[in-house]
Amino acid sequence: MAKRGGFPGGMMPGNMNNLMKQAQKMQRQMEENQKALEEKEFTAAAGGGAVEVTVSGKKEVLKVKLAEEVVDPDDIEMLEDLIVAATNEALRKMEEESAAVMSKLTGGFGGMGGGFPF
Repeated sequence: MAKRGGFPGGMMPGNMNNLMKQAQKMQRQMEENQKALEEKEFTAAAGGGAVEVTVSGKKEVLKVKLAEEVVDPDDIEMLEDLIVAATNEALRKMEEESAAVMSKLTGGFGGMGGGFPF
């Protein structure tokens, strides 16, 4: 009976090294993209531009801009709703760009652990 040599699953040491180098490169790219995203600003408006909110890639509200006519002491609830709507839209824009950057980087793997053939 012949003795089998090599690595289980046919994985050669060189292939494993290449895979590790690719994983390290991807991690560096992810870190660089995350840092660049955190430095960006995302702005959205509500109420036809009466309320404008700017958030950072770190999910922090940076600025709220209100048109004078939207400040109605008799209708505070509408102003509150517009601020919430503009903030949520700005955060959605930030999340959308983050997902697009990650998808481009991972090549559609859907995150680590998903889509790998092993």
